[in-house]
Amino acid sequence: MEAILVLSTASVSGSLNPKRLSIFCHQPQPSQNRALARKIIRTWKQEECSNGKDNYVDCVPLIQSLSRQKMPHVAQEVLLEMKSDGLVPSNSTLSAVMLCHAKNGLFPQAEAIWDEMLNSSFVPSIQVVAELFDVYGNVGCFGKVNEIVGKIRSRNLSLLPEVYSLAISCFGKGGQLKLMEDTLKEMVSRGFPVDSATGNVFIRYYSIFGSLTEMETAYGRLKRSRFLIEEEGIRAMSLSYLKKRKFYSLAEFLKSVGLGRRNLGNLLWNLLLLSYAANFKMKSLQREFLRMVEAGFHPDLTTFNIRALAFSRMSLLWDLHLTLEHMKHEKVVPDLVTCGCIVDAYLDRRLGRNLYFALNKMNLDVSPVVLTDPFVFEVLGKGDFHASSEAFLEFRKQKEWTYRKLISVYLKKQYRRDQIFWNY
Repeated sequence: MEAILVLSTASVSGSLNPKRLSIFCHQPQPSQNRALARKIIRTWKQEECSNGKDNYVDCVPLIQSLSRQKMPHVAQEVLLEMKSDGLVPSNSTLSAVMLCHAKNGLFPQAEAIWDEMLNSSFVPSIQVVAELFDVYGNVGCFGKVNEIVGKIRSRNLSLLPEVYSLAISCFGKGGQLKLMEDTLKEMVSRGFPVDSATGNVFIRYYSIFGSLTEMETAYGRLKRSRFLIEEEGIRAMSLSYLKKRKFYSLAEFLKSVGLGRRNLGNLLWNLLLLSYAANFKMKSLQREFLRMVEAGFHPDLTTFNIRALAFSRMSLLWDLHLTLEHMKHEKVVPDLVTCGCIVDAYLDRRLGRNLYFALNKMNLDVSPVVLTDPFVFEVLGKGDFHASSEAFLEFRKQKEWTYRKLISVYLKKQYRRDQIFWNY
């Protein structure tokens, strides 16, 4: 039985000194790369005491280390030195060298190793193919992704269905919707079934890069396949509707998904409430909120803050008071968004002296946090207090910020601004 010897960075700690590696990194001459590679192999052979038999050598950790330090030429020399010494690199080692070349922009060398592996009847792992697709996708070489799919298809390898799914995801991530469609058609024509994950990938990327019509067509295709749309797909479609201010279409979409789905928490209901809050349809907002509670869903922080933001913009101070009471009853802790709704509403009505009457319902002596789902800000934006506080927290670091300190600083800022205005 053939042994697999492991060549790791630890076994060449004497030669793979980080400082020396950095020197070679800035001196890419072939002779120096070859010298370092020989030293690595010589050190390893001394420590491993090779017995001269045919051995498969696994040096994946070493190659990955060289890749991280942008030294693909040294990795290539290590590979050549192993072969010249009669050592046989394992398949995982060849894969690591190929990825090392690809990640450092040496695509011809990566392709040569890929062809060498396929011609030797080596079946690459799906993880290696996924990493290779990511590299090509990040630099926009989608034609190379197609070539890899073609080579795997020509050899009729068992991992072809998974490779199709990876290619579809890679094309979608790069906005190549036509390539994504063509790959799907080819996949179906070869008799491979389209799974739920692939169907949801289509929805997600059509939501980002396609039109609303294309997105809705992809969703209709998923429904006809009797697959459920997953959370990422729901978020992507909802965000597309929200950005284009198609609030009625969003509400219809959410109802078609089914507001009773428990595995998504309050996501569907929160998006529905947001579609009404964005248009300030306060009666519809209240009606759907009551329906949500009646359906057995407990409002969370995002639910309350969607309503609080709408109440704040409409200066409905009593509704804000009731919202804080309801949050206390449900044991939901307010965040910076909630606090900002109160502050902005009172200052807009020039009721700053009464501000702490409402804020005393909150614990103001704790560290400020934002726990509201970010999709809320895509439509309703951030209030003035919220945006100012985040900017202040970012540029003026202090160890122990609290809501009370932020409010104090914000009120001083507003007071100074009013003074400047009246002095002019």
